[in-house]
Amino acid sequence: MPLSRFAAILLLVPGLVAAQDPVRPPIDAALDRIHQFNEWTLAQQVELCQVAAPPFKEAARAAEFKRRLEQLELRNARIDSVGNVIAERPGTQGGPRVMLSAHLDTVFPDSIEVTVRREGTRFEGPGIGDDCRGLAVLLAVARTLQESEVRTLGPIIFVGTVGEEGAGNLRGVRHLVDRQSAGRIDNFISVDGTGLSAVHRAVGSHRYRVSIRGPGGHSFGDFGIPNPLHALGRAIAGIAQLTVPVSPRTTFSVGIIEGGTSVNAIAMAGSMDIDLRSEGQAALDTLDARMRHAVAAAVDAEHARWPGTTARLTAELRDIGKRPAATQPDTSAIIRATVAAARALGFVPALTASSTDANYPMSTGIPSVTIDGGGTGGGAHSLGEWYDDGKDGWRGPQWALLLVLTLAGLAG
Repeated sequence: MPLSRFAAILLLVPGLVAAQDPVRPPIDAALDRIHQFNEWTLAQQVELCQVAAPPFKEAARAAEFKRRLEQLELRNARIDSVGNVIAERPGTQGGPRVMLSAHLDTVFPDSIEVTVRREGTRFEGPGIGDDCRGLAVLLAVARTLQESEVRTLGPIIFVGTVGEEGAGNLRGVRHLVDRQSAGRIDNFISVDGTGLSAVHRAVGSHRYRVSIRGPGGHSFGDFGIPNPLHALGRAIAGIAQLTVPVSPRTTFSVGIIEGGTSVNAIAMAGSMDIDLRSEGQAALDTLDARMRHAVAAAVDAEHARWPGTTARLTAELRDIGKRPAATQPDTSAIIRATVAAARALGFVPALTASSTDANYPMSTGIPSVTIDGGGTGGGAHSLGEWYDDGKDGWRGPQWALLLVLTLAGLAG
């Protein structure tokens, strides 16, 4: 009798929690079930996407996601003090605790009303892939487990997090790791976006708003005093000349520039938002220091340009978001399980580096991975975002299910 997919994974990844009877667990039936109710999964994806969840205003979508978890009769569905939605499926024998998450928030302001348009297997709407797909995958996994005979040794914690996007600064997952579930997460899985890849390394980021201020004045009458916008331009030019390592991959970008009141005025203030990223924390810290030096040098250069005045500029760097970089061995159990689960379903996932909810738990030493939710997609963070379920989008939820079961362990 051939081994089940689950048993094959246990052979590929020794050291994981073994089932009491790994030869004939009801895994194949559960995987088939996900395929059978694929239209239901897509409906969850669309309906949640049409509930607004702008940055720091995820409450409406959180309430709706909680309601759907309650309908599936998961235990203790609740919204925590920062807005995360949490529900549980108990284990039977105190096995490893597995947290399966997707993020509730989008990058879009509440002025954008989302109506998802469908044509065949293709869906269009802001947030449809990032991360309404992830939320739908969580619901599909939860429904499958609740309707199947599958029982796990360890508990499975389902979470919709807040604050994954932009200035949210991972506040949801930070709260889970540091407070809500501190010391009680054995494995962390995030489902984020579309495709069939896995993020096994965390790209760190430092984001700042750099503001330069001065006395300002009339462009003709007060000519000869330092100009905050000129200093800002010098700073941008200095940053643009920075060199960064190819490995670990390290990048920088000035994304927003603001300032000034009139074409005939020396501005009183100017600011820029800058994003620094790297796969290595040491490289990120070095880039951070060099960026700060470029800003200070720009202010000094602007002062030196106008030696006949005592007017001075001030520069302020305000932290608007930091995500730690982190790595874990490709030979770690969670990565081997991720790859083995994919292979059991007939595909080999690309292993990539990115910035996701997994950054923070990974940086604290918790085995963590982010997997895609299946299908294909594009236009993330734009009004033209799309998701195509294609012929086998259901393999995304199957992958999440098989990975969760591998890490939590099957009960006999």
